[in-house]
Amino acid sequence: MPLAPSRTALAVAIATLVLAPHAIAQKVNPENPPTFGVAPAPVPPSREDTSGLTADIFYRVILGDVALQRGETSLAARAYYEAARDARDARLARRAAEVALAARMRGLAQEAAKLWASLDPAAERPKQIMAALAAGTAGKADAGIDSEIKTRLEKVIADAALTERGPGEIFLSLHRLVGDALDRRQAYELARDLAKPYPKSPEAHFAVALAAYAGGVVPEAAAEKAALEEIEIALSFKPEWERAALFKAELLGKKKPDEAAAFLAHFVAANPDARAAAGALAQLYVEQKKYTEARAVFQRLWDNDRNAREFEFGVAVISVQMKDWETAESLFQDLKKAGFGDNGAVELYLAQIADETGRYAEAIERYKAVPEGDRGWIAKLRVAAMMGKLGKVADGRRYLADLPAVTIEQRIQVRQAESQLLRDANDQAGAYDVLKLALSEHPDNTDLLYDTAMVAEKLDKIDEAEAGLRRVVELKPEDPQALNALGYTLVDRTARIAEGFALIEKAHKLAPDDPFILDSMGWAMFKLGRYADAEAYLRRALKERQDPEIAAHLGEVLWARGEHDRAQEIWQSQLKTSPDNPVLLETVRRLAR
Repeated sequence: MPLAPSRTALAVAIATLVLAPHAIAQKVNPENPPTFGVAPAPVPPSREDTSGLTADIFYRVILGDVALQRGETSLAARAYYEAARDARDARLARRAAEVALAARMRGLAQEAAKLWASLDPAAERPKQIMAALAAGTAGKADAGIDSEIKTRLEKVIADAALTERGPGEIFLSLHRLVGDALDRRQAYELARDLAKPYPKSPEAHFAVALAAYAGGVVPEAAAEKAALEEIEIALSFKPEWERAALFKAELLGKKKPDEAAAFLAHFVAANPDARAAAGALAQLYVEQKKYTEARAVFQRLWDNDRNAREFEFGVAVISVQMKDWETAESLFQDLKKAGFGDNGAVELYLAQIADETGRYAEAIERYKAVPEGDRGWIAKLRVAAMMGKLGKVADGRRYLADLPAVTIEQRIQVRQAESQLLRDANDQAGAYDVLKLALSEHPDNTDLLYDTAMVAEKLDKIDEAEAGLRRVVELKPEDPQALNALGYTLVDRTARIAEGFALIEKAHKLAPDDPFILDSMGWAMFKLGRYADAEAYLRRALKERQDPEIAAHLGEVLWARGEHDRAQEIWQSQLKTSPDNPVLLETVRRLAR
């Protein structure tokens, strides 16, 4: 069984740290659509003219500004409210109301809005806040929505409709303002009723769609259908509306990702400045492993704004996914010169590119150049692996022994790195000894148990491998990788094929698209004599991940079905990129000799 690279804590840490700095895809939130690739600038303290404030009031304003910068919104809201109350300042009252609303401090938001309205009677916003928050005092009674609350909201919307700006902003704020005060069905009914007098308002249809999608309509399929109908009406009135387009793509993407991608591609073509939509399109392409298309989206964004380095970073990251090392390296070198990226992110990518392209001495220097921190620690561990690639296993072990591992997690990672160093050198017995020592220190660490079981299996210690994997399953019963590993071991190394297959099936239900689990499903089918099913699963697995062991299994199934030429074609293709893989080599020698 191919070992899932995300299995160990070390591998998880590498994957997390590499992808964390500037995510190349974002989840679409209909209420707060992403500004893809553009990190929001921190909001500076909004200090109005404070020259007439007393020292005490001025202190409270400063306290609120500092608290807001630190994310302590509750403290900030209280400080602004007290300053506004004592200073009788409408600007501070407005700030207090908005911050309290964001902090979900309903009582304080109500008081601040009242103060704001009394200090600035012409302002519409405090009246909107008070009307919306009034719904909260009615609770969530099953009797329905309080008619007085509904009437007040209708008046606020009607008054807004008479202004130049119209009622759109109120409809867009409706779900956020009343969503916590009403149950989901009531919130949907309220949005639907309030929207009826405004059939040509795209924001009104958006509000109804959002309320339906949030659970106001059941079952889920009906909610998605209702939301999609409303959002399509909204777009018919305002076809360039990016927020609505993102919402539609989110709805379509749940069951029809290809249709969602086609819709977004059309929308982006018609609205080339729609960065968030372009980012969502790239996300869909990445999820579908359409890396060429995803890279093209980022390339267009970057071509349109060469100062937007986040788009260049997106092109570089996807180039790594495509194994286009030359392009990726050139871009990351350019990003490094520009000083772009979180601490060590670009440097770590450059080191990995040298690693992947076999320039191990250069990779060592690049890993050592990664700045101190979490990425720096992972880079230090990789230095030892590069030493092993250069045949300096003993030097690598000494290097690891000298690393300042402070935390338990770091000590475990050092043991794992040493074990992997020995495994790569085909010293399974040495790796086993290292892992057993680590287990004596941390007996219930699931990553160590898993790794030890994998090495034990290589040493034909099948009973020990099974016992270790069963312990992992006991500790993490819903871990698909543990279930898969145990099931595969039983299928491949024992006569208990049916028992192993049942475990693999459970893993498959938990992670239906995992290529390693698909491989195990295919191999179990092969062992059960179900060759057609085996081929189907293994082809899916190889499509998801070009792995030499998956290719070995698929080739063996094809060979058993008499399709020797197709089997040889798959094997030879994988041998070009993985000429030393022992499982692939053994399969080819055994069958094609």
